[in-house]
Amino acid sequence: MERLDHYMARAVAAYYAGREPFGAGGDFTTAPEISQAFGECLGLWCAVTWEAMGRPDPVLLVELGPGRGTLMADALRAVREVAPGFAAALRLHLVETSPRLRALQAERLPEATWHDGIGTLPPGPALILANEFLDALPIRQFIRRGGAWAERFVADGGFVEAPAEAPPSLPADAPEGAIAEHSEASHAVVAALARRVVTQGGAALFLDYGPAEAVLGESLQAMAAHGHADPLAPAGTVDLTAHVLFGPLAATARAAGVGVHGPLPMGLFLQRLGIMTLAALQARRAPRLAGHILSGAERLVAPEAMGRLFKVLCLCHPRLPPPQGFEAT
Repeated sequence: MERLDHYMARAVAAYYAGREPFGAGGDFTTAPEISQAFGECLGLWCAVTWEAMGRPDPVLLVELGPGRGTLMADALRAVREVAPGFAAALRLHLVETSPRLRALQAERLPEATWHDGIGTLPPGPALILANEFLDALPIRQFIRRGGAWAERFVADGGFVEAPAEAPPSLPADAPEGAIAEHSEASHAVVAALARRVVTQGGAALFLDYGPAEAVLGESLQAMAAHGHADPLAPAGTVDLTAHVLFGPLAATARAAGVGVHGPLPMGLFLQRLGIMTLAALQARRAPRLAGHILSGAERLVAPEAMGRLFKVLCLCHPRLPPPQGFEAT
């Protein structure tokens, strides 16, 4: 019998070590693969935030879980063209545990320094991007039985329940059979980055899918070949993720004293950053690809596509003004 978060951590590590997850030939497609304007917007957001920080030189530019390096390659191309001062000041650091993905990232980002975790990042002000990073961190699941919470474990390819001490954040009045999820790993990452931003300066931007507030319900899911699969398939054969509960994570960050902005719907955030204008410029430069370029950007902002389900949460030094995209919240 194995606790679900332990199983998920093992399965996710095996998956990224041995499979090609991204794109049409993989299991899923992420925002940077859908539109290059996504990475360009985030790169320019970092440049604007760097200006608000007082233009520190050097400044760390960090990405957590960089995939194939697509987002960061697009971001750097934009800042080198539009914000050369920021491009000269930044030092690129990538947090990635998969040797296979590191090799792919190195082809696009040879100037980067790699880390297995955030604990080895050098000190100093930092701008940190995390796109679809938190959703892959392991979760625990609890189910309400007889007026108390029991925990779900994995055994013999299925779920079993056993008594366990649940996190105090779970509601005591949940109905019988209700399922609650909690990601200790996500809270640890957010708390550590919040403390870093408070003490050393900078900002961290999380983009992921999930509700703005804590909700009951099961969200653990698996993807294979762009379709749904069994989450308890043999470890490493499918992509495992769960919804990010942004409200509790924001509360964890506030407890560390950091400035918290959002969560906002991703579509609204990207529209405020001008993604459709960027996409239109790209379409004019490549008229044969115009339909593809515009439809990709629209997919990221449309509420019925990714624009509402995906959220954006920003942590920044408490003395910084509201970051670009969050001014009206």
